[in-house]
Amino acid sequence: MMIKVKNLTKYYGKRLAVDNISFSVEKGEIVGFLGPNAAGKTTTMRILTGFLMPTSGDVEIAGYDMVSRSLEGRQHIGYLPEAVPLYTDMTVRAYLEFLARLRGMGSERIKARIDEVVETCHLEEYIDVIIGKLSKGFRQRVGVAQAIIHEPEVLILDEPTVGIDPIQVSMTRQLIRDLGKEHTILISTHILPEVSITCQRVIIIHEGRIVAEDRIENLSAVIGGARRIRLEVQGPPGEVTECLRHIKGVLRVSYQAPHHVLESPPDQDLRGKVNEAVVQHGWTLLSLESIDMSLEDIFLKLTRDEESSR
Repeated sequence: MMIKVKNLTKYYGKRLAVDNISFSVEKGEIVGFLGPNAAGKTTTMRILTGFLMPTSGDVEIAGYDMVSRSLEGRQHIGYLPEAVPLYTDMTVRAYLEFLARLRGMGSERIKARIDEVVETCHLEEYIDVIIGKLSKGFRQRVGVAQAIIHEPEVLILDEPTVGIDPIQVSMTRQLIRDLGKEHTILISTHILPEVSITCQRVIIIHEGRIVAEDRIENLSAVIGGARRIRLEVQGPPGEVTECLRHIKGVLRVSYQAPHHVLESPPDQDLRGKVNEAVVQHGWTLLSLESIDMSLEDIFLKLTRDEESSR
C-alpha cells in the first residue's frame, strides 16, 4: 500500500475542511481525487505531502507516518502543486540541478537524472531556456520534471492541466499515463475528463467527505441502479421487444429506432443471453454495447444527492 489514509480530519478554526475520510492507493495505480472547488481536495493533498498537519487521523506514504516521520516520507513523494513553485529567472537545467542538490543527489547522478527527466517530459529543446520565457504548458512540464527528479515512488499532482491549452492538456495526460508505468499517482482535479482519460479508479469528495470510491464502470452500474445494453437487431421491432422481455433477468426494454435498450440488475451481464436469443430467432445482431453513465452523470448525481440529504 503506497498511500494509506485513515479517519483523516482537518479543521481551520471552527470550519471543517476534511471530514473523517479514509482511502488507500495501491502500488502502480493512477487514482483520481475528484471534487468541486472547496471540496477538501487541496487540503488533503497538502496533508499527504507533509505541508500541513491534520487535526486528527493517520496518513502513511510508502509505509512512513506523515506526522511522526514526515521527512522520511517526503523522500518518497513527488509533488506538483496547483501553483508550480518555479524560479522564473533560472534555466530549466539550472532549476532542476538546484532542486536535485537540495534532494542530496550526487553530481554524477544529477547530470544523468536531468537528462532522463528532460527526455521523459519532452523538454529537450528547452533545457537551456529561461523558465520565465516558457508557455504555461511547458512550465507545467518543468513542474512535473521537478516532481520526479529524485525518483519518488509516489506522485501527487494537484490540478495538473488547469490553465493550459488543449494541445498541452493532451500531452500532459499522455505524460501522466507514461509515468503511471513506474509510479503510484494520485491526481486531484475538478476536471472530469481528466479522470476518465487518465485514471483507473476514482475517489469523489464533496464538502470534505468521500461520497464514492471505485472504478468508473463499477460506479456507473451501482449508482445508475441498472446495467444498460443497447442493441440493433435486423428483425421485426415488436417481436424483438417481446423476445428481449422474456430473457431471465431483464427489468425493462425500450425501443427507439433503430435501437432497443435493455436494463438488467447491476450485477448481471446479459449480453451473452441476448446474443443467443437473437440467433435462435434467426435475426441478425447488427450491434451490441453496454451503456455506462458518464463520469459527469455520476459526479452530479452523487454531489446533488449529498446536498439534498443534508
